Amino acid sequence: MEGDTFLWLVRHAVVDGIAGTIHASDAPADLSDRPQLDALRRHLPQNATSYASPSRRTVDTARALGLEPALVPEFREQDFGAWTGRRHDDLAAAGKDKYAAFWNEPARSRPPGGESFEDQFARVRRGLDQVAAGTATLVVHSGTIRAALCVALDLTPEAALRFVINPLSLTRIDRLSKGWRVVSVNQRVA
Repeated sequence: MEGDTFLWLVRHAVVDGIAGTIHASDAPADLSDRPQLDALRRHLPQNATSYASPSRRTVDTARALGLEPALVPEFREQDFGAWTGRRHDDLAAAGKDKYAAFWNEPARSRPPGGESFEDQFARVRRGLDQVAAGTATLVVHSGTIRAALCVALDLTPEAALRFVINPLSLTRIDRLSKGWRVVSVNQRVA
C-alpha cells in the first residue's frame, strides 16, 4: 500500500451469551453499554473507511457505532474448531491432557479442527495488506488486534498474546512509509 494508514482498531462489545464459552461467529453482541458505545463513537475519526470481521458480534458493534463496514474474512477471530460452542471449564474437565497441552503453547497449538494463533497472525497480516491508505476503523476481535500488534511491533506470536484487549476498547496503530507506529493499546475512551 502506498501512503500512510491510520488504523483505529475497536474490539467488539461483549458477546451476548454464556461467559466462559468459545463463541461461534454468529454469536450476537451485547450492546447494552450505551454510554461506552456513545463515547467510542464520538472518539472515532469522521469519514474513515470502515472494516470488520464478518462475525455477527463485530458487525453488530460496528453498526451500533454508526459504521457500515466492508467485511474482511482475514479479520475473523481464531478458529477453535471442535471447541467452538463449548465452555472452557467443560473442555478442561473432559480433555485434561489435550486441553492443557494447548495452553502450554497457545501460539502454536491448534484445537481439533481449528487453527493456531500463528495461523491467525498470518491471516491478519494479509488482511492488513487490504486496508487502503488513509484513515480506517476496524471493528474486530481481541486476537485480531493482538495479531495486528504483532505485525506493527515485529513481535513473536507468543509475545503478542500477552496483550490484554478489553471489549469496546480502542487500539491505535499507524502504518507509515518509515514503518509502524503504536499510538495506544486497549484504551477505554470516555
